[in-house]
Amino acid sequence: MKTPVYLDYAATTPTDPVVAEEMARHLTLDGVFGNPASRSHGYGWQAEAAVEQARQQVAALIGADPREIVWTSGATESDNLAIKGVVDAKRQGLNGARPHLVTSAIEHKAVVDTCHWLEDHGCEVTWLTPDAAGRVDASQVAEALRPETVLVSLMLVNNELGTITDIAAIGELTRSRGVLLHVDAAQAAGKMPVDVTALQVDLMSLSGHKVYGPKGVGALYVRRAPEVRVEAQIHGGGHERGMRSGTLPTHQLAGMGKAFEIARERLDDDTAHLERLRSAFLKGLGSLDGVHLHGHSEARVPGILNVGFAGVEAESLMLGLRDLALSSGSACASATLEPSYVLRGIGLSDPDAHSSLRFSFGRFSTLDEAVFAADQVVRVVTTLRGRRSAAV
Repeated sequence: MKTPVYLDYAATTPTDPVVAEEMARHLTLDGVFGNPASRSHGYGWQAEAAVEQARQQVAALIGADPREIVWTSGATESDNLAIKGVVDAKRQGLNGARPHLVTSAIEHKAVVDTCHWLEDHGCEVTWLTPDAAGRVDASQVAEALRPETVLVSLMLVNNELGTITDIAAIGELTRSRGVLLHVDAAQAAGKMPVDVTALQVDLMSLSGHKVYGPKGVGALYVRRAPEVRVEAQIHGGGHERGMRSGTLPTHQLAGMGKAFEIARERLDDDTAHLERLRSAFLKGLGSLDGVHLHGHSEARVPGILNVGFAGVEAESLMLGLRDLALSSGSACASATLEPSYVLRGIGLSDPDAHSSLRFSFGRFSTLDEAVFAADQVVRVVTTLRGRRSAAV
């Protein structure tokens, strides 16, 4: 059986072989396998040193202090810890008022579902509507802020569109108004320059497996400032400066650290590579009419393309593209047959949303694969449209 060309890098990336080797050195008896919290012997000291090195590597990619990196099980937990943790920390200072949050309708499910849960537990949430390119403007955030607003949560790069939000402008606003800003950067880290100081971000969620690292590990950047307080959501030992208890998985953290180090070193090369793939793929689609690239035309990362094909259902198109491994949207929403809430959130009709697919390229994608993918799409779309015309 022929292996399909992998075009779902936005869902997850394969672990870089160098990262896998680094992880293997932290698993067995002849490696650094100890519990980082066991400080009474050398095994624990070695493990702690490995964890702290990884913390430095992750911090370096986003311009943070290593002491501002809190380990988690992934970006989903980081989102939950940031949002719920800030709400819990801020409740007492509101004198009985309901905590208020600001987010958008097209955030990742980890943010959307967390905010819905908080709505059911005494919070108010303002859901901003992005523009047709998938961007939220700072002026929208400004209009939504209230005296009881405790947090604004917006993603840096949308996971279905690839659109980049102007977080720097929003960060300048929130910092001036004394409101905390949380950013989900799972799709941004390693794909574009990220500097938490320049962006004026207070909390930032990161994921290992989106950056050619292992699954099941992530981090939350928490700015070291008196006003940035996060209540723990997992208790049992007071690890991670009291913000997240649990035995640290040394091998996974070493892997994530190495992955972030590689991403920092390769950022320019990876970006240039993805831009070449994107250009080749879109050029290959040039013979088709009724093709629409969703999201912003310029403010976007090059590896994520959400493309609509007029008159063709995505489900039928995916069935025809058996030699390509891709998705119709976020992997976290793939269990539902409903059209993408992100595409509907930027104003697409249900039929248009149902005719769209997400193609995401990565470090190990090749130019030949991009050309092959475009050829396959042209072939299948042309066939499906021909069948539809014949049936009318």
